[in-house]
Parts: sequence; structure tokens; C-alpha cells
Amino acid sequence: MAGSQGFGAFAKEHREFFNALGPEGWQPVAGYAGVEEKILSGAFDHQEHRGAVTRLSRWAPGAAVAEPVSHEWCEEVYLISGSLVIGAPEREQEVLPAGTYAVRPPHVPHGPFFSTEGCLMIEFLYYPPN
Repeated sequence: MAGSQGFGAFAKEHREFFNALGPEGWQPVAGYAGVEEKILSGAFDHQEHRGAVTRLSRWAPGAAVAEPVSHEWCEEVYLISGSLVIGAPEREQEVLPAGTYAVRPPHVPHGPFFSTEGCLMIEFLYYPPN
């Protein structure tokens, strides 16, 4: 697999230090108003169920994911700044402050979520290695 030298099954390219918080590279996340992502490394091959992605995810104040989600890949999430709330604005359940971490195997429902003040997260997403 191209670009996998030194990374085993995950196709990630060697990159030295760069400004991950810079303005370039942010893209809206389809289907989620007010949520943007910036891919730092890696790629997915959803058809083959393999790959790994490290990304930043930033939520604008008021951004929400209204329904629980689940996916076929593993996920690790670390909340860098701001806060994220489990639940919906009308039925808040738990406020997650900066420093909160989650790790999920595939197919685990999570959410809904919203952010009153906005937040920044780093996410490590990967299909389980075969």
C-alpha cells in the first residue's frame, strides 16, 4: 500500500511539524451544520473496510448532531477545548469539558450531541487491522 512505509496496515504519509490549527484545509462535514473537519493524516477505503484517519473536528457555537450515529470504524476522541453536550438542547444530559476522552469500537451508537460554546476535538478513526 503506497505511503504505508513505517505505519503497518495504515496508509499514512510522513509529515514533519506543521500548523494543524492554521486556516487551510478545513472542510464542512456533510450533513452537520456548523461542524468542520481537517484531515491531518491518513485515508479510508470504505469499500475494503481499511485505513485510518487522524483529524481535527471543530464545532461552531450552537452546532448539533440531532440523532445518534454509529459507524463501521473504531473511534478515539479527545476534547481539546470548549465543551460538548450529550443530548439535545431541550434535554441536556451531560456536559463534557475539555480533557474528556472516548474510545469506541465499531457499531456503537453515540449521541445526539450539541455544543453551546463550540469545541475543538482530535479524532483517531480506524478500521480494525486484520
